Amino acid sequence: MGAVRFMSLFLVALVSAAAAARTVAAAGAPPREVTVGALFTYDSTIGRAARLAIEIAVDDVNADRTVLAGTTLKLMTQDTNCSGFLGTIEALQLMEKNVIAVIGPQSSGIGHVISHVVNELHVPLLSFAATDPTLSASEYPYFLRTAISDYFQMHAVASIVDYYQWKEVTAIFVDDDYGRGGVSALGDALIAKRARISYKAAIPPNSNTDVINDVLFRVNMMESRVIVVHVNPDTGMNIFSAAKKLQMMADGYVWIATDWLAAVVDSSSGSKDLKYMSHIQGLIFLRQHTPESDTKNKFMSKWNNVARNRNISFGLNSYGFYAYDSVWTVARAIDQFLISGLQINFSKDPRLNGSNDSTLHLSTLEMFDGGDQLLQQLLLTNFTGITGPVQFDSDRNLVHPAYDILNVGGTGSRLVGYWSNYSGLSVAAPEILYQKPPNTSTSAQRLYNVVWPGDSTTTPRGWVFPNNGQPLRVGVPIKASFKELVSIGQGSDNVTGYSIDIFNAAIKLLPYPVPCQFIAIGDGRKNPNYDDIISMVAANSLDAAVGDFAIVRNRTKIAEFTQPFIESGLVIVAPASKTSSSAWAFLKPFTLEMWFSFSTMFFSHRICGCLNRGPKDGGVAAIVDEMPYVDLFLSKHCNFRIVGQEFTKEGWGFAFQRDSPLAEDLSTAILQLSESGQLQRIHDEWFSEPSCASDDSEVGATRLGLGSFWGLFLVCALICIFALVVFFVRICWQYSQYSNSEAADEPGAAAAAAAAAAAAAATTERQKRPTRLGSFKELIQFVDTKEAEIRRTMKQRSSDKDNQAAGPSDPHPVAAA
Repeated sequence: MGAVRFMSLFLVALVSAAAAARTVAAAGAPPREVTVGALFTYDSTIGRAARLAIEIAVDDVNADRTVLAGTTLKLMTQDTNCSGFLGTIEALQLMEKNVIAVIGPQSSGIGHVISHVVNELHVPLLSFAATDPTLSASEYPYFLRTAISDYFQMHAVASIVDYYQWKEVTAIFVDDDYGRGGVSALGDALIAKRARISYKAAIPPNSNTDVINDVLFRVNMMESRVIVVHVNPDTGMNIFSAAKKLQMMADGYVWIATDWLAAVVDSSSGSKDLKYMSHIQGLIFLRQHTPESDTKNKFMSKWNNVARNRNISFGLNSYGFYAYDSVWTVARAIDQFLISGLQINFSKDPRLNGSNDSTLHLSTLEMFDGGDQLLQQLLLTNFTGITGPVQFDSDRNLVHPAYDILNVGGTGSRLVGYWSNYSGLSVAAPEILYQKPPNTSTSAQRLYNVVWPGDSTTTPRGWVFPNNGQPLRVGVPIKASFKELVSIGQGSDNVTGYSIDIFNAAIKLLPYPVPCQFIAIGDGRKNPNYDDIISMVAANSLDAAVGDFAIVRNRTKIAEFTQPFIESGLVIVAPASKTSSSAWAFLKPFTLEMWFSFSTMFFSHRICGCLNRGPKDGGVAAIVDEMPYVDLFLSKHCNFRIVGQEFTKEGWGFAFQRDSPLAEDLSTAILQLSESGQLQRIHDEWFSEPSCASDDSEVGATRLGLGSFWGLFLVCALICIFALVVFFVRICWQYSQYSNSEAADEPGAAAAAAAAAAAAAATTERQKRPTRLGSFKELIQFVDTKEAEIRRTMKQRSSDKDNQAAGPSDPHPVAAA
């Protein structure tokens, strides 16, 4: 026993001495080697490309004298075997080997588990393929994603959906952390674009063909034909194989696959026969964008040479690029860690000391003392790799996330555009747009033309009426009156009325069958609350509301309305005897609020009585209601008329749930009914002309004859006579003034004639001039003479008179020649 105890103490002392020597060596000079780990599945689409890329990256780092000079980067890998359980065990075994950083894992599920371990051991974890957005730095501070998060990818998908104006999508996803996290992010991104996931189809990991067929069968029963597939690359192609057999890759379908499909297509590009290509014709898929560069081309050339030398048949995918850059990220961070004089030391976790009796040997796990400092160096990373800028933002995401958007056609795929978090959809490469101001406006979004499934170049509508045997639930208000608009008889299908006829006619114009089930709302004794019915549509208790529903602001906020099938403005109705030009004066004492207080959703003999009695006898002066109701009322009561014009404008439409594609198709159908004249014919059938239109006794008070204007004629006549008298008096006065001015001019004229001629000439002149009173003919000539000419003549005569009066008194007469 004493010897055994002595040997134990000796071994402990020996180990302690070795550790001390290692510490001294580390303090005095950089270590000869540092060990990093790598976690991925060797035999997988992502793992095969990543494994070779990581090996090449380690070789390149060790060959580069500017990074880790004098220190060799040593790599230790563990195979996670595409299993969450085995992957976790392999990760723990890797932690036992005192690695100072881990590259991986590629699985988001394993990433969640192992992140708890590295948090405790202070070992940074750099994943090049775990894209689940819920792997956040706030929960896992030692987790660092060196690839693009699916948060951005799902925003790219949502932008594509919005670009083609689709409103509903079906999401097929693998039922694990990766799939659930991605679809959750997709739902949030679609909501921001006023779209939604209408159906989620979860596929358990490693499902067989029968399970996949069952899921696709349910998907095909849904109305959405825009299907987003977010699954694992190693089993995802089975979905398209099954979809092809179910004829779900035909015209009218839209398939969008996330970047997992790019990994499959790129990895298979080296194969002579890509057997799955025929199953995905017309499909759209995304791929992480990596800008073209010399560094990227050199790496691809080296990767292909090594693969060819090792007889590797699979190709390189974008995850291999991120794995390569991850190694360089770790190497640069370790280099700065050592340059700063920090040491690589490990220490026991005191919380694991009590687990010595456990067969799991948890006590062998040690904490990396410099883990926090190495993590800080990683967060300061800033270099240009083969994937572009390698730099982390405040949320620890790579800056400038971007994706290529590709369209499968023939034996390959073609680029139709890009998406970046900087400028959205574009046909220009993101690195070009980074040099310009960001522009995410709708007008700036652009993609090249796509060839859709079925070899169609026409953008699919994206939905059909669901083939699940469930009819459209149509809410119909049961009214107390105005049954011409909507009414229901015995049985829920016995629904008639103007609004119902238009709805049925529009449904028949749709290019797909839509079975309907009319649901009566109301007891028929009083009108139901229409806002409550619209709320039932918004709450998904009804699929649609059909009837006399006015399209008003508060309703459009919660429901989607079709194109109005009839205009409906408010008008004032008063007794016919009050609808003359004095009607407004008659209604002036009544405020608009008073008019509305008399407005009602139905008319009856009591309302007629109130209008006939008038406000002085306990009745009303007028009522205010919508034009269609008024038309129906006036068709039966001819002693009332509309006063003035409509003073509001709105319309009646059919209500659907927000962003329902059926509302858009019904709007198009209503426009077709209007263009063909069928809408007017339906209107004329229900809104007939008044039956008493030819009854003179009823409408005589409103007819306008000559007798209706005698007062106006009398006023006009009096005004004309008065104007004529004034004119005649004024003419006589002017003529008198004119004649007086002519008479006053005669003596001066006679004196001038006597000095220049004989008395006979003067006598002859007086014989030619008419008498002072003149003749009637002269008066007429005077009237025809322009007033300006008369004034000028009178002014001239006055001037001549003044000159003659001044002549004899001139002291210096001018001598005659």
